[in-house]
Amino acid sequence: MIELKTPGEIDAIDAAGSVVARILAAVRERAAPGVRPSELDALASAMIAEAGAVSSFRGYHPRWAPGPYPGVLCVSVNDAVVHGIPSRTKLREGDLLSVDFAVHLDGWCADAAFSVVVGDGDPGDEKLIATTEAALDAGIAAAQPGAQMGDVGHAIGQVARGAGYGMLADHGGHGVGRSMHEEPHVPNEAKPRRGLKLRPGLVIAIEPMLHAGGKDAYRHDRDGWTIRTADGSRAAHAEHTIAITENGPRILTLP
Repeated sequence: MIELKTPGEIDAIDAAGSVVARILAAVRERAAPGVRPSELDALASAMIAEAGAVSSFRGYHPRWAPGPYPGVLCVSVNDAVVHGIPSRTKLREGDLLSVDFAVHLDGWCADAAFSVVVGDGDPGDEKLIATTEAALDAGIAAAQPGAQMGDVGHAIGQVARGAGYGMLADHGGHGVGRSMHEEPHVPNEAKPRRGLKLRPGLVIAIEPMLHAGGKDAYRHDRDGWTIRTADGSRAAHAEHTIAITENGPRILTLP
């Protein structure tokens, strides 16, 4: 069931989103060659406690997963697209780092992600990240009241495919509210003027996941969580939680 949020509830999600944005900014600043993803996870965990929030990831256990998620961040490196468990393997110069993060604050959730090259890297990785962010921007711009969900997926797909990138098959964004994953599904590729009509009060996470290989196939690590590109190509991930308002999309995961 899709639950439309009131203006006051959207403000509450925005407050959670401010916490998400602040912590992601700190994680991004800390990421450097020689730093362990587990150290980034510890930093985020401490900041969550300081903010009076609760991790939306730690202990999360969907039916397909082998066990509860152990971290507060998803830290995916190079060919890992999403759901990477924070490890003790040190980041290296030129690694492509993607970080996904969500918290609950006063019962409301917000979810966001970014990708960055650690230190100096390949211009191709920078282009991949920039295109992923452009796809996110296009999806947000398409999320207008009266538009349809297919318009969002079409906008994302046009940017991604136009640049020659692949995307995770069957993966996309989702509704956000009291739970981290609510209805509806938000596609990263779709036909325009199809699907759910976007109405004020709808809160969704839009999250394109692009990779440099042309194929959309992927595989799971033995940990049961980490998703990697099947061809070993590098991947990037960008995400914001937004609300549909009468005046257009409102991004809720900004500082």
